[in-house]
Amino acid sequence: MANERFKGRNKIWTIPNILSFVRLALIPIICLLYGVKHDGILAAGVLVLSGLTDVVDGFIARHFNMVSDLGKALDPVADKLTQGVILLFLVGRYNYLLILVALLLFKEVITGAINLHVAKKTGQVHSAEWHGKATTVALFANIFLHLVWYDILPKVSYIASAVCVVVMLISFTLYTIKSRKILRKFDEENKKTDL
Repeated sequence: MANERFKGRNKIWTIPNILSFVRLALIPIICLLYGVKHDGILAAGVLVLSGLTDVVDGFIARHFNMVSDLGKALDPVADKLTQGVILLFLVGRYNYLLILVALLLFKEVITGAINLHVAKKTGQVHSAEWHGKATTVALFANIFLHLVWYDILPKVSYIASAVCVVVMLISFTLYTIKSRKILRKFDEENKKTDL
């Protein structure tokens, strides 16, 4: 039974993972629609499709026991790449959104390094937390808003972007606290084993 569970965790070609790969493939399509065709509405439509695949792959993974270590890593990567690349396109029109790009990059690099350290030390790969999902929703909502509302009011844009900044900072803080707790617990358990 343990071996079966281990095999499941290491599967690559599961439906949730395929949907994550589809999300990655949609990134250049969104960029083409917005950056080249200048069709924000259609780009937003493909973004919605991308978001739906995210919801569906999470549902399938949890309810049909298709959670894998690759999926735990691939799912957030697909989300962050989608967010980061589209935000970069939007920066051409709304240069202050560069703050979100910089914060997203900082948050993902630091939390990625921390998660890698935790995984190497404890052998555990953790799924996204609620606040990570909240960050994803806030960023996607902000991106969608800027795609469909070409002449967005500056005040609305600033408020939506500020909400993203706050949610991202909260998520970064909570991820850091959780990782420290996991490492501390692991060290304490190892000390008990050594005694």
